[in-house]
Amino acid sequence: MKTAFASVFLALLAGAASAQQAPVATTVQVRDKTQSSPRLNPVEARADRLSRQMVRDLRLNNYQATKLRAINEDKIAKMAAIERKNAGNQKLIDEQCNGVCKERDQELQAVLSNDQYSSYFGARSTYYKYDKDYATQSASIMLTNAVQNPTPARANDATISPAKSKPANTPAGNLGRNAR
Repeated sequence: MKTAFASVFLALLAGAASAQQAPVATTVQVRDKTQSSPRLNPVEARADRLSRQMVRDLRLNNYQATKLRAINEDKIAKMAAIERKNAGNQKLIDEQCNGVCKERDQELQAVLSNDQYSSYFGARSTYYKYDKDYATQSASIMLTNAVQNPTPARANDATISPAKSKPANTPAGNLGRNAR
C-alpha cells in the first residue's frame, strides 16, 4: 500500500514539475508593431543607409555615430518633405535641400573632429549624390512593389480586386429554399 501511494505521489510530483517548466518558444516571431518597417517608412531607411556610409568613411566612434544618425534622420525627413511638397520643380527642391544640407554642416561641425569634418566637407557632394541616387531608386522600387503587392485594404487582410460577375441566367423571383 505504501509503495502504491509513494508511486502515485511521485507521479503527481513529476507531472507538477513538468507543468511548471517554461513554455516552448515558437519559431514564428511576432513583428514588433512599434518599430517601423522599411516599406512603411522609407525615410528612416534612407537616413540609415547614408549614416552607415558616413560612419564607415569618416571612422566615427559610437558617440559620434549616434549623433550623426539623429542629425541625418532629421535632415533626411526634412528633405523628403521638401521633395514631396515640390514634386516636379527640381530647381526649388535643390535650393531648399541645399539649405537643409547647410544646417547639417553646422550640426556636424560640433560633433566631428577637425580632420573628420574636413573629410566630410570635401566629400559633401558625394554624400548628397549618394543619398539622391538612393532616394530615386527606392522611390521607383516602392512604386513597383506597391503596384505588384498592394497592401490589404481592410484589417482582415482582404485586398481590393475586381468584383465577381454574376451569372447571366439567374432565375427570376424566389423559387424556394433549394433553388440557390
